[in-house]
Amino acid sequence: MSYIDAVIAAVPTANKEAYLRHAEQAAEIFKKHGALSLTECWGDDVPEGKVNSMRSAVMLEQDETVVFSWIVWPDKATRDKGMEAVMADPEMTEDNNPMPFDGKRLIFGGFEVILEV
Repeated sequence: MSYIDAVIAAVPTANKEAYLRHAEQAAEIFKKHGALSLTECWGDDVPEGKVNSMRSAVMLEQDETVVFSWIVWPDKATRDKGMEAVMADPEMTEDNNPMPFDGKRLIFGGFEVILEV
């Protein structure tokens, strides 16, 4: 079964186009290193939670939007090798593809797919 990397970030709403350019460039690099697909989602119905929420998880500020993304890999071994290559790829440096958001509040994790319908 495939393996998924999931990401949640707070992106300044005014940086939507810059974020899209950043994501498109990063997608090419991830696919070059083995990813099958990437999906980027711009939040438009992300409610406040009573105990916790996506908004609180990324410490969302008034002028920001929650972005939810995922990368599909064929398997964990490909992901591990691919992620190592992506992190070493010179096209992913801050100079070549700056993040138009606060990377310190980015939340990410890898997930084993247990059901795919």
